[in-house]
Amino acid sequence: MVPLLLVLLLALILFGAGFALKALWWIAVIVAVVWLLGFVVRPAAGGGRRGRWYRW
Repeated sequence: MVPLLLVLLLALILFGAGFALKALWWIAVIVAVVWLLGFVVRPAAGGGRRGRWYRW
């Protein structure tokens, strides 16, 4: 009974890790798109500074 519970627990942990990694992958893609859009939108908007829309 204990080995069966350990296998089920391992499967649950691996499934959760896989879901978390997939969610983090999508978040990284969205952040990269927003960051790249910042280079396109900011120069068109003008303003005092050129090019970069973030502070650092």
